[in-house]
Amino acid sequence: MDWEYHVVDVFTQTQLEGNPLAVFPDARGLNAETMQRIAGELNLSETTFVLPAETDGAAARVRIFTPQYEMVFAGHPTIGTAFVLRERGLVARDADAFVLEEKVGPVRVRVDSGENPMIWLETPPITFGGAFDRAQCARSLGLTESDLLDGVPCRLVTAGNPNVYVALRDVATVDRAAVDGAEMRKLLAAEPEPTCVFVFTPTREGAYSRMFAPEHGVPEDPATGSATGPLAAFMMEYGLVATADGTRFVSEQGTKMGRRSLLHVLVRGERGATAIEVGGHVAPLARATLTLESAARAEGTKGHARI
Repeated sequence: MDWEYHVVDVFTQTQLEGNPLAVFPDARGLNAETMQRIAGELNLSETTFVLPAETDGAAARVRIFTPQYEMVFAGHPTIGTAFVLRERGLVARDADAFVLEEKVGPVRVRVDSGENPMIWLETPPITFGGAFDRAQCARSLGLTESDLLDGVPCRLVTAGNPNVYVALRDVATVDRAAVDGAEMRKLLAAEPEPTCVFVFTPTREGAYSRMFAPEHGVPEDPATGSATGPLAAFMMEYGLVATADGTRFVSEQGTKMGRRSLLHVLVRGERGATAIEVGGHVAPLARATLTLESAARAEGTKGHARI
């Protein structure tokens, strides 16, 4: 059987920048094991598989896989999948809002007007976790504690996918960060689920960022929408960005790895009752067909791709 899929670059208007994503707009007939094997074969940060919604009011159900794990929520897959669904007519092109059903729950999507609109997601509820030893955080990134921003703790924040946020002193230091595998395993040893490390420094535009996810099989992610809402919450918590309703800023990510991405943030509401939207553009890149033998569909053991 054949399954059509699309490759799009998310959080950019320029092809071959941003974060690439594969989207299977009709994944009926694929089981979870095969979805995971396909994601591993394509080896992008994430691959999404669209299925009929199971809850009232949702436009579609979306399953999201890294090369090694299924995610409960992810940002660039949500925005890239929304783009493909609109392009394919599976969501009305004139719809300015709809809901995608993900494992984390319903994710609200909003679309600006215009020919190439920015697509926004509303970040699921954000939770702050514990603090981490600053010296250990620095060692896990090949840095010293003096490279960290003074007065800001290293702390876990999650909107479904846990991230340890590490504020660094400047852009050059962010670019110098490099994962020390042994030290990062020590840092994350007590965490019950795969955890990412998100490094950033405040800038005039908002933030300059990088994200490392070796436990997900992603050495570095070019753009992490699921981590950008929590980034905004973290920056507001420690006075690194304004907390007023209507605050907007941009997190630039992926530049060091040659995949410059611009993740827009919009804060709605005041502290204590805040909704955080993350938005970006999408650049379509390719459309292809995956052909699997029937045994592979059932067992996830064989198959080939035709492009």
